[in-house]
Amino acid sequence: MLNSKSSLRKTASVVRGSDVVATKKDWTGNNKSAFVCIGASNHTNGERETLDYYATEPKALELLLDLERFDKSIWECACGELHLSNVLERRGYNVRSSDIVDRLHNGKIETLDFLQYDGKWNGDIITNPPYSIATEFAQKALDVIQDGHRVAMFLKLTFLETYKRRVLFDKYPPKVIYVSTHRLQCAKNGEFKKYKSGTGTAIAYGWYIWEKGNTEPPVVRWFN
Repeated sequence: MLNSKSSLRKTASVVRGSDVVATKKDWTGNNKSAFVCIGASNHTNGERETLDYYATEPKALELLLDLERFDKSIWECACGELHLSNVLERRGYNVRSSDIVDRLHNGKIETLDFLQYDGKWNGDIITNPPYSIATEFAQKALDVIQDGHRVAMFLKLTFLETYKRRVLFDKYPPKVIYVSTHRLQCAKNGEFKKYKSGTGTAIAYGWYIWEKGNTEPPVVRWFN
């Protein structure tokens, strides 16, 4: 009979917020291998960018604009290095670009903490918010726009989970959710060149679109 102490191998994990620290004894790979397999997007070889800055592949917005029409005035309130703002301007939209820090220093970015904004916005909002505070961004965006206007956010499909977000969805049901058929990228610090080999594509994303005043259940569609 095998000694139970020698035959049992234990796996322990400690969860701290969105981070998982795993001790694996029956595993020959590394942390990256495990997280890519399960599609756990909050993990990288290095630490997450300090302000949760992960730039959106411009193609994601190009595809959305082929499907949906928005108000001529758009606020990109987590604009990073203007990846989405530039797409919107090329399409003829009047764009307000802001972020909590100015990463370009070219005079095009308004330095503003969106969650502390206490005004109203007479237009639509399109952005990829910092995921760690995406729920707060969605709530704030819906508070500042006028009835009939829209919010479009590029988010992980796992944003549909958790009780906290269920409360948001019960109060403000999205009008439509576009699920990306093929994987789109969000690049840490906007460094898309590092992802050309195919890394960073283990995460499923979609566009969540709210229309203020809508009370109907969301429609799910596919794009890309």
